[in-house]
Amino acid sequence: MAQITNRYFIALLPPLEIQTRVREIQQHFAERYSSRGALRSPPHITLQPPFLWSVERVNQLEMLLGNFAQQRSPLPIVLDGFGAFSPRVIYVNVRKSSELLAIQADLMAQCESIGIVDPVSKTRPFAPHMTVAFRDLTRQSFKAAWIQFQHQKLYFEFTTTDLTLLLHNGKQWTIDANFPFTFNN
Repeated sequence: MAQITNRYFIALLPPLEIQTRVREIQQHFAERYSSRGALRSPPHITLQPPFLWSVERVNQLEMLLGNFAQQRSPLPIVLDGFGAFSPRVIYVNVRKSSELLAIQADLMAQCESIGIVDPVSKTRPFAPHMTVAFRDLTRQSFKAAWIQFQHQKLYFEFTTTDLTLLLHNGKQWTIDANFPFTFNN
């Protein structure tokens, strides 16, 4: 009998008011540049890229994420301006911090311990970001949009209190579960 799998990824989500502001920017890209891909998930910072996981083993994954989050304190995050991965991706820049880099590396190691491995992440350094346009952004639209956004100001500071597991429902990414950071120093 074939194993049923779902697509998941693990991320940090900003507070709702910041999600709303980033969603407005994503909507701008959809309306002005016909780039709608970023609207298929809540605004987020990816820690573990998408992976397939057996429905039968989802409890194991949730237990691992719950235990992982319980050993972590809420995490300060700074969003500062915009960045790009030329020629198709524009994003809200997430400032690298030692805490953010550490939690991402630790999470990847924990995921690897149960068989979740992203080969691309093994060859590329972690570049925290919050995507506002990608994939369906044409090269021509990228150039026009980047002229508009590369010097645009955007700044938010917040503390993220949860690790979030997102599930692909066949059309878009939805929040499957949140795991609170509960460790107190």
